[in-house]
Amino acid sequence: MPLRLGLPWAMVSDPSQRCHVSALAARKTWLTLEPLHGMVYFAPEATTSYARLGIRQEAGYFASRSAPMGAVSAETVVATFFNFSPDLVRAVIPDVWSTATPGSVLEARIEAADAALRRMLGEAIGSPEIEGAAKLARTAAERACQRPEGRPLFAGHAGLAWPKAPHLVLWHAQTLLREFRGDGHIAALVINDIDPVEALVMHVASGEVPASFLRDTRGWSDAAWTAGVARLSERGWVHATEVGSSHAASSLTEQGTAIRQQIEDATDQMAVHPYEALGEDGCAELRALARPFSRAVVAAAGFGT
Repeated sequence: MPLRLGLPWAMVSDPSQRCHVSALAARKTWLTLEPLHGMVYFAPEATTSYARLGIRQEAGYFASRSAPMGAVSAETVVATFFNFSPDLVRAVIPDVWSTATPGSVLEARIEAADAALRRMLGEAIGSPEIEGAAKLARTAAERACQRPEGRPLFAGHAGLAWPKAPHLVLWHAQTLLREFRGDGHIAALVINDIDPVEALVMHVASGEVPASFLRDTRGWSDAAWTAGVARLSERGWVHATEVGSSHAASSLTEQGTAIRQQIEDATDQMAVHPYEALGEDGCAELRALARPFSRAVVAAAGFGT
């Protein structure tokens, strides 16, 4: 069934102009649109698209997300992706570049995004609301492109050509906004002297995500995880409990909660810049336009569990 809101979208402002927007509004806008970007990492169309290049499923994520930076080294991916085990990265990068060029991987990635969104959104793919959301999201993303400094993964994506179809403009815009935010988040973690395992342990200890998911997907050994818990326990940031021969973080301490909130607040603040091209009203309109599409993506099982 087509997704129709019947809403006129706002006039797209000059990306160079600055309108007031709160960090909360920027965060809400990012969260509302995030499924439209993130689905490309889980959709079966991506696995199929990369397989045509000879790239196995577990390598597709690292290859497709790093490809905008070129045929980079494993160390570059370790640095810019941040929370994955170096061994997991080195099992893919740089060998994958002997299987497929970054350019061919990028073509496969956008083909996958196109096919997945067409499946998930159906007739709504050509709706006026998609076009309106795409224009607003692109305005924010183009403002982000004014500040690539210190954001290497974002800068790689920002150098790619814009697609023409509105649904792919929307997808690419949200990809840029996500990477812009992600690079800022890494900066906040580094400033607080939090390493990749510690960042994951704190995420688990917050109660927002199960430990099994992060450990399985990020590739850290039991020994590395236990050591990360011990370091955070020594800093007074997590409550550690024994699980067999290892340790787990059962919850954040009061200090740990405060530090994590400080990091989230800093991340939010560093991510405001793009949305200043829209202002509060433009962000609200973008969320209203995009929300049904994001919900359709989630409902279509675009994400893993």
